[in-house]
Amino acid sequence: MSKEPISAFPVPDVGDLPADVRARILAVQEKAGFVPNVFLALAHRPDEFRAFFAYHDALMLRVGGLSKAEREMIVVATSSVNHCLYCVVAHGALLRIYAKDAEIADRLAVNPGKAALSQRHAAMIAFAMKVATRSHEIVPHDHEMLRDVGFDDEDIWDIGAIAGFFALSNRLANMSFMQPNVEFFTMGRMPKLAD
Repeated sequence: MSKEPISAFPVPDVGDLPADVRARILAVQEKAGFVPNVFLALAHRPDEFRAFFAYHDALMLRVGGLSKAEREMIVVATSSVNHCLYCVVAHGALLRIYAKDAEIADRLAVNPGKAALSQRHAAMIAFAMKVATRSHEIVPHDHEMLRDVGFDDEDIWDIGAIAGFFALSNRLANMSFMQPNVEFFTMGRMPKLAD
């Protein structure tokens, strides 16, 4: 188990934060049972915290053509190619839970080409990876390939925007040495037992 600090930058005491930032962190803690380190690591700059999570929520909580699991698939695959430990581990946990699949996150993180994806998901991940690593090479044919497997223009925007946003997130996490919470490593790996 890692004993590294959450971040290389100051991590404020939750009680010292502006009321809205503190309320957001406490709400997440209430729901998850712990505070994901990204909230604490970004809280030392409240304006950026607010902007980051507003855009995160607009993308990841949006009602649209992508499921929660599909959104997390994009995050895990692109975060892996960007070598972001925090996002692979944290969003891998969410993907395992949403997909009800203990293996999918590890398979996507290690090699999306061998993850036994449907044609729809393979096209989605290929496009997201291109956005994350070679966005200057995107051509109209890339959009057509997504339309051919059932995505519409709003879905295409979502795929690209999620990949783009998490490229930012990956770089912030890597730059700050952000560490994943130990809780994320085991979440969604074993089926819940009935009460």
